Amino acid sequence: MPREKRASMSEAIERIQPGDSVALGLALEHAIPFAAGHELIRQNTDELTLIGPISDILFDQLIGAGLVDRVRAAWVGNVSAGTGYRFREAVESGSLAVENHSNLSIALALQAGAMGVPYLPTRSLLGSDVFDESDLFVEAEDPFSGDRLALVPAIRPDWTVVHVQRANAYGDAHFWGNAGAMNPAVGAAENVIVVAEELVDPEVIKSDPSRVAITREQVAAVVECPYGAHPSPLTGRYNRDNEYYLRYHRSTDTRAAFDEWADKWVRGVDGRAGYLDVLGDPGNLDVSEPTVAAEVTYGR
Repeated sequence: MPREKRASMSEAIERIQPGDSVALGLALEHAIPFAAGHELIRQNTDELTLIGPISDILFDQLIGAGLVDRVRAAWVGNVSAGTGYRFREAVESGSLAVENHSNLSIALALQAGAMGVPYLPTRSLLGSDVFDESDLFVEAEDPFSGDRLALVPAIRPDWTVVHVQRANAYGDAHFWGNAGAMNPAVGAAENVIVVAEELVDPEVIKSDPSRVAITREQVAAVVECPYGAHPSPLTGRYNRDNEYYLRYHRSTDTRAAFDEWADKWVRGVDGRAGYLDVLGDPGNLDVSEPTVAAEVTYGR
């Protein structure tokens, strides 16, 4: 009999320990696990290394809360408004180490980790200034063609946290829409936490095997959390809350302002339910006219 992995958000996130590396925000601007990140803030899990391509404002929030020692990412900020104030402050003060990647190189690094190889090659970094910034990437000669290549070392996170549309209690998960670097990050991680809009019967997952993005043997915990990706969008469920991003930008331009924001939206609420009480009904973001894929027949 398979083991259920259902957990509350607090139970799942308390497994992440100070000093761990955590991959988050892997689907670019889509399906960012904000609820999980906010629980990290409430639990004050610090000395973290954050890994991801474009985290939008989630990385900025975790950095503002004083939880992050290092970032391995392509970009940190607010897609709607530019720089992340708390990220910029931490970089300028020297309190945050930054490993600068491109979107492709972070995906390649995670893919190498998932494959169990030490690195993967690319041409995309050649001619850039990343080689002047650090010795992370290595230029090498292709032994077959003699061409120059950039070698991207593997990344293997302690934890990957993802937000999906639905999962069962055993950890098998359906996901659709832009996945970004989610799949290699799941494969590379030592542990995976799945946060789902809803938990469904195993038969629902079995009904569409091609939609299964994560399987139970990869998962340490699965959490049900409606609107857990807000303010980012989740394909088929809700749209991006553009105004929320703009309000965050206006509300966090100083350290004191950020602390006031965090007290209101994160530290001062009782989990995601309390967050939604502060937010108000997000139903206006729900997808009202869904585009439905054509039916498929799997046979027996």
